[in-house]
Amino acid sequence: MSAGTRTDVDVAVVGAGVIGAVTVREILARHPGASVMVLDRDTVASGATRRSAGLHFPRGRTERVRRMSAHSQDYYGRLLAECPGAPIRPLPTTVIAAESGERALREAHLDSAGLRRVPRAPHDWVRTPGGCAAWQVDGCQYADVTRLTHFLVRGLRERIALREGVRVAGVRPRKALVELELGNGETVSAGRVVLAPGPWIDVPAWQDLVAPLGVRVKKVVAMHIDVRPEKDDHAVVFYDEDAFLLPLHDRGHWLFSYTCREWDVDPDTVATGISPEILREARALLARYAPELVSRCASGRVFCDAYSPTGEPVVAALDTHRRVIFAGAANGSGYRLAPAMASEAVGLLSPTLHATGNQT
Repeated sequence: MSAGTRTDVDVAVVGAGVIGAVTVREILARHPGASVMVLDRDTVASGATRRSAGLHFPRGRTERVRRMSAHSQDYYGRLLAECPGAPIRPLPTTVIAAESGERALREAHLDSAGLRRVPRAPHDWVRTPGGCAAWQVDGCQYADVTRLTHFLVRGLRERIALREGVRVAGVRPRKALVELELGNGETVSAGRVVLAPGPWIDVPAWQDLVAPLGVRVKKVVAMHIDVRPEKDDHAVVFYDEDAFLLPLHDRGHWLFSYTCREWDVDPDTVATGISPEILREARALLARYAPELVSRCASGRVFCDAYSPTGEPVVAALDTHRRVIFAGAANGSGYRLAPAMASEAVGLLSPTLHATGNQT
């Protein structure tokens, strides 16, 4: 296709991460005849998705997030049943939390989680501090989110137009369509647009549209613990700290994710590696629960994600004609809640989406 071409599609999805990929799958499931274009400034699964921990746990701090968690858990279960090759696997999980917070802990978890008290943490090197207790949880699973996103897109390629390495330079909502100006010189006329940009919320093409949502970008840190996981090792969630230890069997080490408090970072510059401050923070928290692992904690991954003011994902129309839908700001739970976000986004499209059968 030469530069300067104009293309008409029913829906354009901006962002080829896990949220974008699941959204495309949902669009085509509900509207099989729709013409869909997927655009990404880089390649499929190259942004926050590439750094995702991929841990799903059946909980939510609000009723909406609990509903979304349940929806997503069912979705991934069906996906695995339909596509046994999908890189998703169940994972035994133990939660450590303050005994005084047991009521809130039970309210946060789905009934299907079967939250139940256990005598101790599942690993000898995990400490249960005074005043804390351990609970086992059902329904948790781990996914290689990068591989999963490629798996989903590979199954859709014959039904979509995919533009990798193509920047969206302009988004202009009109009454009857949305005009996208692309960095390759192409212009796309879309009936609807789903914007799933991950942490790239301040891109000039859509900055003004997204600004009213109040979304901010926070640094996300996950340390690599140089200990090989055993086959039946549990993930361990430190509920009150919003942190967890995840056995990465395919990589041969553990992942320690903890909450970093550095806000308003730039996704194009934030991945600068582990700083002394990050290392001190991670080791201090790890020392509380697993002191034997502190000396094995020296490397990791640093990136960022978009967070909403409410702590819930944002799925909302951005223009008066409801032609541009934002799906994101999942607060570090993009993989975990992607199917529910996709369902909500396509629900906003569906009342007015009439597939034209345009070929792209």
